[in-house]
Amino acid sequence: MDYKKVSRYVILGILFFLPVTFLLMLYPATHNYTPLDIVNESVSDLQSFSSNSEEPIILKDHITVVGFFGEDPLKSNTAALNLKELIYDKFKGFKKFQVVILMPKGTEDKAEKLKNEISTYEDLRFWHFVFASPEDIQRVFNSLKSESTLNQDLSSNNVFLVDKDLNQRGRLDDRTDKELEKKKSVYGLYSYDCIEVSEIKNKMSDDLRILFTEYRQKRKGEFDPSSSRTEDISVEKKN
Repeated sequence: MDYKKVSRYVILGILFFLPVTFLLMLYPATHNYTPLDIVNESVSDLQSFSSNSEEPIILKDHITVVGFFGEDPLKSNTAALNLKELIYDKFKGFKKFQVVILMPKGTEDKAEKLKNEISTYEDLRFWHFVFASPEDIQRVFNSLKSESTLNQDLSSNNVFLVDKDLNQRGRLDDRTDKELEKKKSVYGLYSYDCIEVSEIKNKMSDDLRILFTEYRQKRKGEFDPSSSRTEDISVEKKN
């Protein structure tokens, strides 16, 4: 028996089947993922808001990051830069994605200054500042589920994810693996703190990727809504 020949065929076989096996392992992971939870429904849209865009800026039929930069948006410079570099630059190529920042009327010039500071000659076509009365801004914020309130100047470091059907997306259960092992009480993630780089870079980026995957599967007719975690978490709460 030619052992060298046999060894050569064995090695070639391993080299051939290893990638195939790896792809087969990945296949279920890409089709049976956990959709991003709906944490709140009926988010208020922006019909009463104005902008510098030729087209009306609305949330319906878009995947939107909603933020509140208040009366002095330049104070939100750090939050804006983190959001732009870690989220906007990464997802601006996806269809129907947008960042919308709500601000009170009279802050249009300040918003333009902030936009110039964070643009660095890059495409900000899908980053919008919209303006309305304090009451209208508070109305939209109140329609979102949040564990915090707006600051007195109508600003917040937290941003929110709103899907095409005006549902707020997030995590009904944001516990770590260690917290799950210790059976810690369930807590959710309803917004993302733009000052916390790790939260934006890891959690928010992952959640947006999952949301885009959901809509891609819906277009292909492959989406399975029964794989949501909502039912499991509600049962866990009862227990």
